[in-house]
Parts: sequence; C-alpha cells; structure tokens
Amino acid sequence: MRSALLIIDIQESFRQRPSWQAVSNPDIVATVRPLIDDARERGDLVVWVLHTEPGTGNVFDPQAGHDHVRYMAGLEPLPGEPQLVKTSANAFTTTGLQQLLTTEGIRHLIVTGIQTELCCETTTRVAGDLGYDVTFVTEATATFPIAHRDERDLPYEQILASPRTLATADVQARTEYALAGRFATIETVKEVLAR
Repeated sequence: MRSALLIIDIQESFRQRPSWQAVSNPDIVATVRPLIDDARERGDLVVWVLHTEPGTGNVFDPQAGHDHVRYMAGLEPLPGEPQLVKTSANAFTTTGLQQLLTTEGIRHLIVTGIQTELCCETTTRVAGDLGYDVTFVTEATATFPIAHRDERDLPYEQILASPRTLATADVQARTEYALAGRFATIETVKEVLAR
C-alpha cells in the first residue's frame, strides 16, 4: 500500500519565536530526513505543508517583509512533490489535501511536523474522521511548553518558570494518549523505517 508522508509546518517561522528556546526537538530536521529518504525510496508521496497567517504581520505572515514562511534548512521538496499552504490548524480544511490523496489513491498517512498537539494532532484527528489509516510519529514532531490558561499573557521566561506550565514531554504523552487506538497508530522513526 502506497503511503503519504506529511511534513507539516517544519518551517523557519517557529525558529523566530521566543518559544524555540524550549522546543522539544531542536533537531527535527535530522529526525525527519530518514523518513523523507525512505518515503522517496519506496515511491510514497511526500507532501509538504506550510502554515501561513496572512495579514497578521507576525512570523507566519508571508507578506510581512521577512523570509520566515519557508522550510527549515535541510528540507527541500523535490520537483513534483506537492506543496500545500494552509491557514487552519489542520492540513485538510484550507488545502486540497484530501483531493490530492484521493487522486493518488492513498489511504495511509504518516504524520510528522510542528506542533505535536496542534497542527499534527489536529490533522491526524481529521484524517481519522475521514477514514485514513494514520501513523503518528511523535518522535518526528516538535512542540513547546504550554502556559496555563491564566498565564498565557506572561513574558515567556515567566511561563517557562511557572509550575503550572505543561512540559513538552507531558504535551507529547497526552497527544499519544488521545490519538492511540482512536485516530492513529503511534510509531517511532525506527518502526516506520522497518515496515
């Protein structure tokens, strides 16, 4: 069965935010590269996704006068590999991803990217609802500490120091608990490469 490897939002925008200092996987490019190489060798579809927030003026705004809405160094799509741009958390709602997968006859997705519990998890949930078989590679995702709802407006250093802040390991564990057996199978990079 041909699969699609989704590379979700592994983009320079995230490296420009204060939260990058606390990212769970600063070497995400190196973690994802073997999955990309494997997918290409197998003839699987590699789908590239970038997140944009037009008109906001922030690091996700492609018209804000900076060059942050681009893939991180070391990640380069090959000619012919689909590149999608989204404006929602999941990779389906504001793109033609479902049509692309249908056209290609793909029913199995491998999810990687940034952020574990946001764009990656949301894409996985939608994919599960749409009937796709999904492999979620937590190890090939990245996330950031999450501030308590009452502390979201604090300076980032205070958020990191707060005992109420949810640590990245906890964010990833909760994502796995929520997805496993419901929306996806959780696998490591090694397990995906061994299939």
